[in-house]
Amino acid sequence: METMPGHSRYDSFVRRAIAISPMRTAVVHPCSEETLRSAIDLKTQGLLDLLLIGPEHKIRAIAEAAALSLAGIDIEPVEHSHAAANHAVVLASTGKVAALMKGSLHSDELLSAVLSPTSKLRTERRISHVYVMDVPAYRKLLVITDAAINIRPNLDQKKDICQNAIDLMRLLGVERPLVAALAAVETVNSKMPATLDAAALTVMAARGQIEGAIVDGPLAFDNAISIKAARAKCINSQVAGQADILLVPDLEAGNMLAKQLIYFAGADAAGLVLGARVPIILTSRADSAKVRMASAALAVLTTAKRHEPKAIA
Repeated sequence: METMPGHSRYDSFVRRAIAISPMRTAVVHPCSEETLRSAIDLKTQGLLDLLLIGPEHKIRAIAEAAALSLAGIDIEPVEHSHAAANHAVVLASTGKVAALMKGSLHSDELLSAVLSPTSKLRTERRISHVYVMDVPAYRKLLVITDAAINIRPNLDQKKDICQNAIDLMRLLGVERPLVAALAAVETVNSKMPATLDAAALTVMAARGQIEGAIVDGPLAFDNAISIKAARAKCINSQVAGQADILLVPDLEAGNMLAKQLIYFAGADAAGLVLGARVPIILTSRADSAKVRMASAALAVLTTAKRHEPKAIA
């Protein structure tokens, strides 16, 4: 891997997103100074057109205490976070907002509303989370999925998780992403289910069940991202050493990997939930303004792509 000075890999797609009209976004329960300030910053940057959903008196009190201007921002008053999540889902399902953004409620509360049996935001695709990571020691953007939603996905769910990430990377300009299906080893072992799933996903991609990418696995982390490691183990693969997407075996492995890259390798990690009828921006309290902007930009580009006119055959 080649060490790269600074972080700049988000810049191109953030500029693309800013050039698009601000996206009408429901900010769900922005009842802390941090979440409210973040949302207003994204509006100021020209990315989002905000609709705040939550207890109006509380939102206004927070804004006043923090000297934040709510001029030009609409508020839909509801009593509490649960009601805010449900109302946001209704607005999204009727086309009144194009995306959802988590405020100061727990991610599970928002996603439960999205996945409710009565929700109209569900699709045939499994929802999943992607981290789009700018790792200084890696030469290009790196996606890790799923490190936030699907705890122990089965093979069919991994197929959807993989396709969600591929579609996003293609949107970012990677014509044929390279997907490494990770396991602890790079050989198939019947005692290690992750290796069996990885091998099956490789065949599924080769036969068109996963589209638009080259998938290979099982690959261990080192030989997925290091050409030197792949050569040392004599791995003959189009993906080894140059993966664009790391498909992890389960949430625990993915979450630990992503956070190790953030805290030990100085990586930035923009995040987005895909697979629903609208993108969902999930941000962490530890996220920098730069990461929040990149996450919102990903949502803007995803929505813009969905609304492109279809080509006539």
